[in-house]
Amino acid sequence: MVMNLKKKINNKVAIVTGAGSGIGKAVALGLAREGVDIYLAGRKKNKLHNTKQISIKENNEGICHVIKCDVSKETDVRKMFMLIQKNHGRLDLLFNNAGIGLEANSLDNIKFKDWKKVIDTNINGMFLCAKYAYQLMKKQRPKGGRIINNGSISAFTPRPGTAAYTTSKHAITGLTKSIALDGREDNILCSQIDIGNAETAITNSFKKGVIQPNGSVLKEATMNAEDVAKSVITIFNLPLDTNILNLTIMANKMPFVGRG
Repeated sequence: MVMNLKKKINNKVAIVTGAGSGIGKAVALGLAREGVDIYLAGRKKNKLHNTKQISIKENNEGICHVIKCDVSKETDVRKMFMLIQKNHGRLDLLFNNAGIGLEANSLDNIKFKDWKKVIDTNINGMFLCAKYAYQLMKKQRPKGGRIINNGSISAFTPRPGTAAYTTSKHAITGLTKSIALDGREDNILCSQIDIGNAETAITNSFKKGVIQPNGSVLKEATMNAEDVAKSVITIFNLPLDTNILNLTIMANKMPFVGRG
């Protein structure tokens, strides 16, 4: 007899921000397959409902709940966590994923309003979600849980013309380490997953060519976003006395080590 050692994550509750597309969608579906009840958060309800319908068609054990939330607005974030506390009384995982970028441009040509929009979503939005997740995880019994921040390869090395996005992702590294340190006493763990070239609508163009630091344009390899979901699930499956602080997952043949 062959034993199935795969462990389902039943009776757990998670939030995935930016769950309507790309990495967030892949992670949400991956968690739902594992039996996790998911709150699909994002600004576009039609895309969130699409994610939910896919999960229903797959007959996933986890139940998907759609909630419209602009993470850059504290009122939206607070309401989302109040709803989760009311419905479930606890939160086991926040996949802090929602983020935006700008078209490549030199620093002197970036408009302040565009810069601020990136910072509001990528830093302030992640802070707000982490703050309210932390509050709930600290209050619930048994207390504790996991926050996984979507960092990016850009948390280490920039692409040309991406000052706003790169700055925001470097900031997330500081947020991750601070939460991981401050959360120890309450069993609140924080990880950062730095992703390179997961296949999404945004990276589809990478196969045609991406500008490199020397000005050349090269095709770049991508990887399946479902492999990111597997990494998130691996971290989530760990006991709360064990943490993966940083994890880098990337397309094997993408330029990274020599980038810049």
